[in-house]
Amino acid sequence: MSTESTLTAGRTTATAQRGTAQDRLYGVCDYYDAESLLTDDERRVLGRLRVFLDEKAKPLLAEYWERGEFPEKIAQPLIDLDLMEPAELRGPENTPARGIYHGFRIFELARTDASLATFYTAQAGLFRTAIRVGASARQQAEWMPKVIDFSLKGVFSLTEPESGSDIAGGLSTTARRDGDGWVLDGAKRWIGGAATADVLAVFARDTSDGQVKAFLVDREAAGVTLEKIQGKTALRMMQNANITLNGVHVPESMRLHNVNSFKDVAAMLKAMRSDVAWIATGIQAGAFEAALRYVTQRQQFGRPLGSFQLIQEKLARMLGNVTASLSLVIRLTEQQAKGIYRDQDSALSKMQTSLLMRETVALAREVVGGNGITLTTDVARFHADAEAVYSYEGTHEINALIIGRSLTGESAFTR
Repeated sequence: MSTESTLTAGRTTATAQRGTAQDRLYGVCDYYDAESLLTDDERRVLGRLRVFLDEKAKPLLAEYWERGEFPEKIAQPLIDLDLMEPAELRGPENTPARGIYHGFRIFELARTDASLATFYTAQAGLFRTAIRVGASARQQAEWMPKVIDFSLKGVFSLTEPESGSDIAGGLSTTARRDGDGWVLDGAKRWIGGAATADVLAVFARDTSDGQVKAFLVDREAAGVTLEKIQGKTALRMMQNANITLNGVHVPESMRLHNVNSFKDVAAMLKAMRSDVAWIATGIQAGAFEAALRYVTQRQQFGRPLGSFQLIQEKLARMLGNVTASLSLVIRLTEQQAKGIYRDQDSALSKMQTSLLMRETVALAREVVGGNGITLTTDVARFHADAEAVYSYEGTHEINALIIGRSLTGESAFTR
């Protein structure tokens, strides 16, 4: 076969493969067809989400990102999609939807916009995990149905102005027993969605025993003050707040009864880091797709930008990163579905997907050139938002030390 015939055959095969990929929900960004792990019902639910995001959310993203506001008009319609525990995915005896579905739901949101993913997982991931892990059986029976249908909206309030990575030892918000209740004093920072929540899941140190406890605090309770964080260059649509707690009274019934030390908080964190790894993976997919779309349409030197060798090499690296990240988060999710939750597993997934995310969004911005710093191509949003995701739910260094401790048996954390 001649060289030209070989190239023609290659192009024909590639076209056929692209057609097959385009018939799938996730197309070319899911190069190894991880979507095949989903059931037909799961794909239908995610397809419903895809239609909503494409038709209702995407047209608003650039405007609201630039304004630094969340498009509240889509919040309730998004909730109404019934995505957290869809009726058609509940198994016998009302068993919950599979972890792989929850992961791809996060992936779908993040490949559209990181703030949308963060907004939804603030409830479906962080707050739900606080109730699932921290609440007593009686509390769960009362609160969990309301968490799932969003009739009880909450946020996870752990980080403080002076304590992020060192929160385990540095947590300074206090809880003092007062009769049949508690009094909370302190401050929290970077709490996403606090302004529209019903309750704040606040973590505080018990002054009597020095152990960390958790409380559901009414957002409008006396002594609670919220201040929107201004001037952000990432996750601009997500509304993060500083929270001040000044003599806030909380009844014992609103204390999460299964949180009695930081070990209980750590159990929540190792479950939630997998959500952030899915977000990091979705951001990569969104940036890669936006870059691919651009280079197949943009002409330079009389040819499509995507026809140049240097561009194709960068596209290949981006796709490799997305594919590797999907493999990581899927395997982690499968392990967690078996009940295997280890700090080092979630730390590895969050650390590595975030590293790959940083490279992927940078490559996407490179291939789009000067237009990559404008909101019109979508790449700029992913490029900026990735920096926030890289840092939250454990920085690179903290996750690396968790992994290093598991490998060597030695803790290298600062004492």
